Formats: sequence, structure tokens, C-alpha cells
Amino acid sequence: MTDSTRDFVDKVHDNQEKQRKNKENHGQNVSSKPLPNKQHSTNK
Repeated sequence: MTDSTRDFVDKVHDNQEKQRKNKENHGQNVSSKPLPNKQHSTNK
């Protein structure tokens, strides 16, 4: 694996981690509203 590929993968993983934490935080704040469940309807 080249360095640039490794950097890219690291960035993607960092972004995924941030998004996961954001979802957890927002989910706790909005506990009264059920979250919309989109089950990958575009990935068919």
C-alpha cells in the first residue's frame, strides 16, 4: 500500500468515527423523535 493510499484510508476512518460519534450525540439529544430508518434503499 502506498503512503497516499494509507493516508486516504486513515482520513476515511477518521471521518467515519466522527460521524458515528455525532450520530450518538444527536440521537441522545432528540430522544422524543424516532430517527428515520433508511435501509440503503438506493443500494440495490
